[in-house]
Amino acid sequence: VDQNGTASHESIQNASPTPAWELRPIPVNPWDVALCVAGTLVSCENAVVIALIVYTPTLRAPVFALIGSLALADLLAGLGLILNFVVTYLINAGFVTLLSAGLLITAFSASVLSVLAITVDRYLSLYNALTYHTERTVTFTYVTLVLMWLISATLGSLPVLGWNCLGDEATCSVCRPVNKNNAAALAVSFLLIFALILQLYLQICKIAFRHAQQIAVQHQFMATSHASSTTKGVSTLSAILGTFALCWVPFAMYSLVADTHYPAVYTYATALPAICNSIINPIIYAFRNPDIQRSLRVACCGCMPHSFTLRPRTPSDV
Repeated sequence: VDQNGTASHESIQNASPTPAWELRPIPVNPWDVALCVAGTLVSCENAVVIALIVYTPTLRAPVFALIGSLALADLLAGLGLILNFVVTYLINAGFVTLLSAGLLITAFSASVLSVLAITVDRYLSLYNALTYHTERTVTFTYVTLVLMWLISATLGSLPVLGWNCLGDEATCSVCRPVNKNNAAALAVSFLLIFALILQLYLQICKIAFRHAQQIAVQHQFMATSHASSTTKGVSTLSAILGTFALCWVPFAMYSLVADTHYPAVYTYATALPAICNSIINPIIYAFRNPDIQRSLRVACCGCMPHSFTLRPRTPSDV
C-alpha cells in the first residue's frame, strides 16, 4: 500500500490466488496411462466388430448375436477404463468413481458371461446338430442374452448401492472402491464360470473325436481329412481356453487373497492381462470367423462378392 492508501500493483499481483493445478500437480501413473491406452484400443477394435454385425444383413444367426454381445461388453469395458482415467485425474468425485467402478464390473462380467454363452452355443451346435438351426435355438439365445446382461447390471450396481469402501478405507480391496467381500465374491464367481467353461470344452473335444471315429469307420477315404479338421479344432480350443486362463485367472486369484497393503504394482500387473483379453477376444471370436472376414473385406473394398453367403459351421470352427 502506498502513502495514499492505494494497494500497489505488485501487492495485488502477489495476493492473487494461484490456480489449484499449479499448486498441487497430480503425477500421472504410467500404469494408468497404459490402462487408458488399452481401453482406447479395446473400444476401437470392438466398435468395428459391432458395426460389422449390425450393418451386415447376413450376420443374423444366434452365434453372431453372442459375438456381438461379447464385443459390446468389451467396448463398454474399454470406455470404462477411459472414464476411470478421467475420474482419477480430472473429476475425482466419489459418486462418479462409483459409477466408473460399476461400469467396469458390468462390462467385464458381461464379457466373461458372453464367453460362457458362446461356449454353450458351440457345445449345443455339436451335441444337438439336427435341431440347432431352429426357432427354439434363436429364442433360447436371446433369453440367455437378456438374463446375462441383467446379472451383469446387477453386479455393477452393487458399489452404488453401498457395497463400497468409501466410508471405510480399511475394507477396500485391491480394486478401490470395491470392498473385499464384493471382490472375493466376484473372484469366486469367475473361477466357477471358468471351471464350467473348461468342462464344456472337454465335452466338445469328446464329441468331436467321437464324430471323427464314426466317420473313420463309415468312410475310410474321409478319415484323414476329418481327423485333420478335428485336430485343428482341438488345437483352437486349447488356444482359446489357455488364453482365457492366462489373462483372467491371475487377477481373480490375486483379488481373492490380496488387500490394500499389497503394492499397487501387483494389481496393475495382474489387471493388465485381464484387460488385454478384451483386445484378444475380437481376434479369437470375430475376425477368425469366415463370414465376418468377408463382411470386413466388403466394408473395406466397397464391393459385394457373389459368394457372400453363410456357410454351415463345422467342429473346426469352434
